[in-house]
Amino acid sequence: MANNKTTFALFFGNRGFFPASLQANARKQMQQSLKKLGHKTIVLDAKATRYGAVETPEEGQRYGNFLRKNQGKYGGVILCLPNFGDETGAVAALKDAGVPILVQAYPDDPDKMAPALRRDAFCGKFSVMDVFCQYDVPFTALTPHTVHPNSKAFAANVDYFDRLCRVYNGMKEIVVGAIGARTTAFKTVRFDELALQRYGVTTETLDLSDIFAQIKALKSSSAKVKRKAELLKKTSSWKGVPKAAFEQLTKLAVVLDDVIRQYRMDALAFRCWIEIQQQLGISPCVVLGLLNERRIAAACEVDVCNAVTMRALSLASGNAPACLDLNNNYADEQNKCILFHCGPVPSSMMTNKGCITDHSIIMNAVGKGCGYGCRQGRIKPTPFTYGSVKTEDGKVCMYLDEGRFTEDPIADDFFGCAGVAEIPSLQEKLQAIGYLGYRHHTSVTSGHVAEPMYEALEKYLGYEVTLL
Repeated sequence: MANNKTTFALFFGNRGFFPASLQANARKQMQQSLKKLGHKTIVLDAKATRYGAVETPEEGQRYGNFLRKNQGKYGGVILCLPNFGDETGAVAALKDAGVPILVQAYPDDPDKMAPALRRDAFCGKFSVMDVFCQYDVPFTALTPHTVHPNSKAFAANVDYFDRLCRVYNGMKEIVVGAIGARTTAFKTVRFDELALQRYGVTTETLDLSDIFAQIKALKSSSAKVKRKAELLKKTSSWKGVPKAAFEQLTKLAVVLDDVIRQYRMDALAFRCWIEIQQQLGISPCVVLGLLNERRIAAACEVDVCNAVTMRALSLASGNAPACLDLNNNYADEQNKCILFHCGPVPSSMMTNKGCITDHSIIMNAVGKGCGYGCRQGRIKPTPFTYGSVKTEDGKVCMYLDEGRFTEDPIADDFFGCAGVAEIPSLQEKLQAIGYLGYRHHTSVTSGHVAEPMYEALEKYLGYEVTLL
């Protein structure tokens, strides 16, 4: 996913009395710069209109037809203004684009301001933004107001827009599996299926009994079980784990792969206690962590809303996600807390491979030796983005914020996989999370990507997003 960069459709706006050379140079520079940044592009043929740019509504219709013919081949449009550009042609071309639009304007050179050389794109960008607002066409405009395609600022803008487009395109229509019924005690993970559906999120529900039956039917000697066993052995240290528990975890991983493939799931949420401990003698944590490492968002405790959050975070960052508890204070440090879970953390977020253990908390209910599959380890220092989703009154709401995992120590006997998080104004933000009715889970991914996520989800997909 980290290398799955967006393909952009390039649009060039024109004003007829500006020189053709501005358009020709822009076409060349934009395509070359985006290629260097790792992006493919599609562009209207230079002979389709004057200079391959759009000035009139009729030319705008031609560009709109070009987009329709290439639907599915691009994930965003970059509207380039080599000169002032014509806002009427632009809105005719892009009002039905169906993807995010970045408005980019060329800067003028202070020593090239004669009528034959000046661009006036600084001014023209306002006109395009104004008319797009009038027609209710969503768009993205970044700083600086004018930016050259060969500049570092342009590269930063493209990175932002790429992340925005990945979230938008990756969240328009997704399938989330709810595997097992919500644990009765956890009313915190209740959600509205129909509200999610209105935002393009389909929930497929499966009964745990079917998963257990498929595990029972699998033979340990099958090729796919053997392949999965080799992969799991490399994931962590299995010293002291009973052979029977390892085999059950391996079969669970194979069955979940089959289910994900059958239902075309983009994410899932799993009922992880206490039936699986009682009937199979395992905890699924390490298997869920393996899925997260593959960027298949896998939340525990049937928290479908955080599976959705994890999917969006991973799309924005290009990194693996995790679902963690906002779990403990960290001594008297008011801007630090411990984020933790029993072990569904992807390897790329951990300081080392960790070790597989029994579930030292659930064993109080089911007895010792019935919960192997938890992963003991620590989360490595890194900047991160975190957030959570809830459904409320038919709407999908989310909060987002950023922090960093520190190198601060956690006691050796602290169960599961944990990290110390440092978050500015943490106490006020914890108040906000609680008063807004969000759950004790929060989803995380490496990197600071809250802003492009916010814009993609709120402006283009209609979520109600709070930046803490």
